[in-house]
Amino acid sequence: MPGYLTADELVAVVDAEAGHLLDEAERVLLADPVPTCPDWTVADLIGHLGGTHRWATAIVGRALQQNLPADEEAALLKPPADPTDLLAWFRAGAGELVNALRSAPANLQAFKFLSNAPPARQFWARRQAHETTIHRVDILAARLGRMPSTAEAAIPAQLALDGIDELVSGFVPRRSSRLRTTEPFVMVISATDATASWTISVSDKPPVVAAGADPNAQALISGTSAALYLGLWNRGDDLAENETVDALGHWREQVRIAWS
Repeated sequence: MPGYLTADELVAVVDAEAGHLLDEAERVLLADPVPTCPDWTVADLIGHLGGTHRWATAIVGRALQQNLPADEEAALLKPPADPTDLLAWFRAGAGELVNALRSAPANLQAFKFLSNAPPARQFWARRQAHETTIHRVDILAARLGRMPSTAEAAIPAQLALDGIDELVSGFVPRRSSRLRTTEPFVMVISATDATASWTISVSDKPPVVAAGADPNAQALISGTSAALYLGLWNRGDDLAENETVDALGHWREQVRIAWS
């Protein structure tokens, strides 16, 4: 099974991180800016995540074989008009998502948007675990008024490794990936606190990702599992880079995550 956490463990992460996010949200104003998402307020972020939870719940709970129709998806993604209802709306949606994931059979057949994804229940538990965790870090950034340190973000190593693998092995190789260059290079991402590394070959075509470290790579990005997780999601700076090319600069400018 791809990844480092089981589906049940990932569902538990969704549940816990949604609770942590709500705790953080009680300590900020909905109008506060989010330093790690410069165009968003706290209300924007919670509205986005609450809608994403409802979108995933519909797909998992109804075992949909394709994405929702555009009008239905738009309705689910729309937060309540009254801002005072926002946190209760988010709490309800997170609870529905956790219940849907817990109730889904191990052999769930449902729409997935990554071609090399694990089985559907694992895929959706994994995606929502990391979506929720990263946005919990964003709310923490709103409270702090800056990007949090790795220690402040408090990401467990196994969760971090699972999230790095999803990002690097699932999102980066997509045809829609913007990680491209006319001067090809090979980069390695390596955890300093675990036996885990990934090699990414970057060119003017979709990136090619392989497990393990290529000793001939032109760039090495390293850090603890948690530091890599945050840094590769552009939520942290506790990374080290040894390179003859600016691989981290390419990453910062070109890697953006979207489902489509």
